[in-house]
Amino acid sequence: MSTAADFQGMLRGAALRVTAPRVAVLTAVHEHPHSDTDSILQRVRETLGAVSHQAVYDVLRALTDAGLLRRIQPMGSVARYETRVGDNHHHVVCRSCGVIADVECAVGDAPCLTASDDNGFALDEAEVIYWGLCPDCRAAQQPS
Repeated sequence: MSTAADFQGMLRGAALRVTAPRVAVLTAVHEHPHSDTDSILQRVRETLGAVSHQAVYDVLRALTDAGLLRRIQPMGSVARYETRVGDNHHHVVCRSCGVIADVECAVGDAPCLTASDDNGFALDEAEVIYWGLCPDCRAAQQPS
């Protein structure tokens, strides 16, 4: 479990000033992966009191640019953030409630993760999003 001291070290390691809003955002996203901006803002305000929406947007952008956060945006969804960076994990999204979970690795033949033609690009990441129904939504759809 990461602590405020860990987050301060991460910020310094990324050559970012340590500020209360940055630590609060990292803490909120670490404790609630795949959170949207409004949820993060609410959690930061619970910790720090009055913080503007723009300040949280600015922190999210700075932390994402520094590689401390990963921004994902499944089709039809607002941007979500997570502190799990540096690996090429994927996500599964519930079509009904929108809950998102991590998927460690794509396996098998489809969908393929090796591009048939890289068009001259030096590929370094493949993003896969699986869609379906989460266990709670599947259970709710079952006849009683």
